[in-house]
Amino acid sequence: MVYEVDEHKIGGENVKMKVMLINGSPRKNGATGTVLRKMSEMCLSYKNVEIDLVYLADLKMEYCKGCEVCYKKGGCIIKDDAEALASRLRNVDAVIVGSPTYASNVSGLMKTFIDRGHFVIEQALVHKYVVIVATGENYGKQDVVKILRKLVVYSGGRICGSIALNVEFEKGIKIDDKLKRKIKENSEKLYQSGRRKKRYFIQELVHKAVFEVGIKPFVLRKGEDYRGVRKMWEEMGIGD
Repeated sequence: MVYEVDEHKIGGENVKMKVMLINGSPRKNGATGTVLRKMSEMCLSYKNVEIDLVYLADLKMEYCKGCEVCYKKGGCIIKDDAEALASRLRNVDAVIVGSPTYASNVSGLMKTFIDRGHFVIEQALVHKYVVIVATGENYGKQDVVKILRKLVVYSGGRICGSIALNVEFEKGIKIDDKLKRKIKENSEKLYQSGRRKKRYFIQELVHKAVFEVGIKPFVLRKGEDYRGVRKMWEEMGIGD
């Protein structure tokens, strides 16, 4: 679903910030979904923001086949909702990604989209601002944050903040003052970072090292087998 607010001028130019929220929980109205909806409401309270709230549970997503055709052709051979979502993701400015904790890891839904989403090799999150939301009852939610942080930084994104929320199973979620503050703080950081094009130098250094030492030489060694990746980089203005 997409909501829009009226544009106004900042610095003499019309500006609109596109924010995609990705809910990786199979329970659309669970703890993860509740936090993401509250964050979407907060983002909509700012001017010049367009929201795209995505429930992975609603999408048709096949598992990655590991064929690497996407690296050669620049797109997946499976033409389903995962490929369509990956294309939409390229056109947003900021992302709020949320997952419950399953076995100290992201949900199966989220993992399937990560496998299909053209993230690390194709650098799907370059220059995008990101907030991470993880929910769970035990320590594993911190593992989810770490997993998603690595994915974001390696994919070129800039992490503005994170929420790791402790929720008792089947007890529901209480939006108390503490959680309200976290939601407001993280939403505000995402919005202000995107507006001002804030630099996150340590993350950028980590990404540069990973990209220049690991990803780029690997792709270049692959030659024509990875020509689709190089074309994507060229369109994004990276990899020179």
